[in-house]
Amino acid sequence: MDRLMALQAFARVVELGGFTKAGDSLQLSKTTVSDLVQSLEKHLGVRLLQRTTRRVTVTPDGAAFYERCAHILADLDEAEASVMQARVTAKGRLRVDMPGGLAKLFIIPRLPPFLARYPDLRLELGMGLRPVELVEEGIDCVVRIGVQPDSSLVARRVGTMSSVCCASPAYLREHGIPLRPEDLSAHRCVNYVSNRTGRVLDWEFARDGQKVQLTLDGVLAVNDQDAYVVAGLMSFGIVKVANYMARPYLESGQLMAVLADWTAEQFPITVMYPKSRHLSAKVRIFVDWVSELIQQDPIFQGP
Repeated sequence: MDRLMALQAFARVVELGGFTKAGDSLQLSKTTVSDLVQSLEKHLGVRLLQRTTRRVTVTPDGAAFYERCAHILADLDEAEASVMQARVTAKGRLRVDMPGGLAKLFIIPRLPPFLARYPDLRLELGMGLRPVELVEEGIDCVVRIGVQPDSSLVARRVGTMSSVCCASPAYLREHGIPLRPEDLSAHRCVNYVSNRTGRVLDWEFARDGQKVQLTLDGVLAVNDQDAYVVAGLMSFGIVKVANYMARPYLESGQLMAVLADWTAEQFPITVMYPKSRHLSAKVRIFVDWVSELIQQDPIFQGP
């Protein structure tokens, strides 16, 4: 029995909750993972996992053994990294989840040099805003916008996202330009629905210590940033969209900013990943790369 491989297989089954996911993570078959764990149980003389047709759960002995295994494997990773820093590279499958607009407009266009630098990396990029269970779903890290609930994840703030009020030139020619937030009540506005709460978001502004919060009766409400931008482009009304989403259309003149002297809401941009004494090379390299990209772009810097 390869004791190290058996320890890795057992730890990954506990972390991911099943033999199939553990096998995918280790690039082994489900049968191989099961055989490794059975060999480890036979060697130790105890049952580590309780198996049923529907689920795999850890036994009390298994839970205690896992805690020791996790420390041993982390120490081993750290020891290897300490003598391999000059040759460390990103390789294997890396699963990342982030907002679709940020991925399509900002991250993906900048990926070619990164992937060329790490040809052995296989990046899987999910685009969504739903809460994810990183360990259970086998996701290595996520990028999120907004205040995040407390969790066991490491949260690394890398920038700030602001929103900007804008509309198409055609809409503004027909309906005029609002000069104060209160003027929006006389305009057609498109609302945004929170994916987290399912509620229509209020419109918030600030200037010189004054704060204004408005509940507007929008002609349309959407819960997707791409659709929100399209609504503005199609002259449905005024939208208050993420600045990085609006930037190319503001630069081209397809959208025009309004209420520019008022500051709209600002939200932190955070990279989150599971806590570990030693972060894997591929995750560390990707997190550092994304962080540097965002921090270098003025649009993601707060006031």
